[in-house]
Amino acid sequence: MTVENNKSGSRKLVLTGLIIAMFFAALDGTIVGTAMPRIVGDLGGLSMMTWLTTSYLLTSTAVVPIAGKLADLLGRKTVYVSGIVIFMIASALCGLATNMTELIIYRGLQGIGGGIMMPMAMIVIGDLFTGKERAKFQGVFGGIYGLASVIGPQIGGWIVDSLNWKWVFYINLPVGILAAIFIAIGLEKHERKGKIKFDIAGMFTMIVGVVSLLLALSFGGKDYAWDSWQILGLFALALVGLVSFVIVENRAAEPILPMYLFKNRTFTLLNLIGFLMSVGMFGAVTFVPFFMQGIVGVSATESGTIMTPMMIAMIVTSIIGGQLVYKIGVKAQIITGMIVMAFGFFLLTTLNLHTSQLTAISYMAIIGLGMGLVMPIITLALQESFSKAELGVVTSSSQFFRSIGGTFGITVLGAVMNAKSGTLLTNDLVPYLDTLPSQASALVTKLKEMISTNPQGLLQSLFSPDSVKGMPGEIVPILKTSLMESLHSVFFVGFALIIVGALFTLFLKKIKLENKKGEASSEQEEGVPSASH
Repeated sequence: MTVENNKSGSRKLVLTGLIIAMFFAALDGTIVGTAMPRIVGDLGGLSMMTWLTTSYLLTSTAVVPIAGKLADLLGRKTVYVSGIVIFMIASALCGLATNMTELIIYRGLQGIGGGIMMPMAMIVIGDLFTGKERAKFQGVFGGIYGLASVIGPQIGGWIVDSLNWKWVFYINLPVGILAAIFIAIGLEKHERKGKIKFDIAGMFTMIVGVVSLLLALSFGGKDYAWDSWQILGLFALALVGLVSFVIVENRAAEPILPMYLFKNRTFTLLNLIGFLMSVGMFGAVTFVPFFMQGIVGVSATESGTIMTPMMIAMIVTSIIGGQLVYKIGVKAQIITGMIVMAFGFFLLTTLNLHTSQLTAISYMAIIGLGMGLVMPIITLALQESFSKAELGVVTSSSQFFRSIGGTFGITVLGAVMNAKSGTLLTNDLVPYLDTLPSQASALVTKLKEMISTNPQGLLQSLFSPDSVKGMPGEIVPILKTSLMESLHSVFFVGFALIIVGALFTLFLKKIKLENKKGEASSEQEEGVPSASH
């Protein structure tokens, strides 16, 4: 399609550009979080702070499958360089923002660039290399993504302390220019015969459906009640958008996400496995710090270091897994990785009031070992199971379903935590509150109201030493026990979902890794058309 005949020098240029672009796109996801306190201090808008992450998430997730299809239609070079340029322009605008509203809008624009860049590296790797080489480089790039996640907070802290929060965004400019030059020179120009047909209706309905769904999942149970008109309205709009998308795609000449792909067992199962793995991964990353800060009593900084061994373990097994897959096969490696992840989640259910930081770190590292075996191989297996004409679509689908899985995981596991904690606090804390003297009636009324309306908010008081000091008697031990048992429920659900993912793997057909560039490595399933339609 674009790079089959590239010389060795061009290939090295492309690889260098890919590494630079992916590293800084991944870095941007964690580096901004470190700068948020300074950003709020400078621009104000504390109540809007979460939108800095949400706006990026919405646009980047929605654009991923569109980017994959455009890469097949317009060529890798055009789409990838366009994504980098959008990302750079948005980064410059973020640095120039004078208030929080502007910054949120520019972060959304930055998400469009990031959403284009995310799948493109894996798509180009799929073009450049044979099956065996793909496995190695998918692992390496998975490791690069993990490394960026590990060092992002440290780099962000250094930039904020040494320069200014604006440089968290400005640093993307020289790096982006360098990456764009390497990729533009290294990649061949796309040549396509015939008229290009854009699926405008598919793009519109997908954006409406996906953005509405993500907004409902992000705000439900926190900013608005699940049964509020706002959340129900968003879910209804998501349903209308996604149903319309399916109808439109079945009629489109060049659909963004061809519906016939879902008839392919390999495509459906691999994306389901990626979805469930992401539910578990984000569950661990989100809720283990709750345990360490609220129960063990470590600082926010110390609880953050628990994530580092998990990411390092993921980096190691991502690289090793790229070679190991040729010895044990795709199916066996994914099952192994999911079982290792499930074992790590099971260990999380044994955390208690006396758990040491070292113990929690070791459990997280086990989850990371499993993640590294699975993440790059899902993309590799998808690429090896379809023809080159479908490579952009199937590769971006992997990233898309994992992104949706992460958001879904945080929402579902958060709902599990809220439901369990509400029940526990009603059964354990309310009887104790009824024994307190009348002088504490104001506190009792406040706490009972929080138990019925916002149990998670009550448990969050454990993260504030000042709040804990002001609580009488046995309230703090009861809160800690409730938080611990609620998180055990969260980890059990995560464990169950990972096990389900492992069971889905059993139904995968054998996926053979070929050494021919860009050709399908496994036979098309009966009755499923190829992309040469």
